[in-house]
Amino acid sequence: MSTGELLNIEPVELQFPFELRKQISCSLNLSNKTDNYVAFKVKTTNPKKYCVRPNTGVVLPRSTCNVIVTMQAQKEAPADMQCKDKFLLQSVVASPGAAPKDITPEMFNRESGHRVEESKLRVVYVAPPRPPSPVREGSEEGSSPRASVSENGSLNAAEVTSVPRAHVERHEPQNNSSEARSLIAKLTEEKNNAIQQNSKLQQELELLRRGTKRGLSPFVYVILVGLVGIILGYLLKRT
Repeated sequence: MSTGELLNIEPVELQFPFELRKQISCSLNLSNKTDNYVAFKVKTTNPKKYCVRPNTGVVLPRSTCNVIVTMQAQKEAPADMQCKDKFLLQSVVASPGAAPKDITPEMFNRESGHRVEESKLRVVYVAPPRPPSPVREGSEEGSSPRASVSENGSLNAAEVTSVPRAHVERHEPQNNSSEARSLIAKLTEEKNNAIQQNSKLQQELELLRRGTKRGLSPFVYVILVGLVGIILGYLLKRT
């Protein structure tokens, strides 16, 4: 903090977390510790590189004002991350009830007899904030930080939930094989039934043939043979 007779300025260094091709801003906090209206003006050695809002203003008695300094996006990094840019903040007692529109360059001219207070601020580049650390290998996606192994060696939540899941996976093939065995047994039973029906129909056909020898008409014999064939074909399709 820079302490003058009129304003307290914080911070005394403009720190920018430097990143290429990105606008970066920092703020100045001006505190008026007097009972007077204090006018201020901010200057810089590199006006094309920085934007100051507001660059002039009035701080009311016993109040504060915030100034935003924005560094334009840079295409190249400076050598050794050193910056020679500087800022100058001038402050002077203004007339009671003064507003920003009442500020003139003449107010900050010492040759005109005005008592101007000046504070120099330098620019410092700092490293940008680090990104969050990546998730460690082996951790499950979506698991909470509480699902870690405790110091006493107790299992974490991920391990506890993985046990029933593995149990289900191991038993799934057994369930499938049980269903397959049941289906095979059912098909085998139907096949055996079909074979028995076929054998029974063949016996009945043989009886019909013998009946024809005993006096059945050929027409009746043909009808019976056709019916037996239809029934036999239906049973074979079911198998």
